[in-house]
Amino acid sequence: MEENSDNIKPSISNPSDHLANERTFLAWIRTGIALMGFGFVVVKFALFIRQIALALHKPGMPEPSPAYSSQIGTMLIAGGIIMVGYAYKRYRITERQLFQHQYRPSYLLAILVTVLILISGIALIFFLLPNL
Repeated sequence: MEENSDNIKPSISNPSDHLANERTFLAWIRTGIALMGFGFVVVKFALFIRQIALALHKPGMPEPSPAYSSQIGTMLIAGGIIMVGYAYKRYRITERQLFQHQYRPSYLLAILVTVLILISGIALIFFLLPNL
């Protein structure tokens, strides 16, 4: 039997495994989109707060301090983009492993999401603490 360009030997495999792989891929895509959306909201909220502070600013009052939420939001958007790219790569690797009946789980994507959300959450806490 001839191999195709991805070095995948066509063989009989369980369709439910491939469908589960697609569902997992789509779940990671949704998570990446959610992170990008949340990052966008964080950036826009920072701009809104800055505009309100400037509009309410009175002479003799200190200038509004710079916020870090723009950087946090940008980091969330970048993390979502990286997640979507790695999710596709992981989907293709899993597909190849399923065809070869040699599946090996990878935890890198789960670790990436966990670390990104932990860092973002901690950064947001430090951003919000002075405002309490």
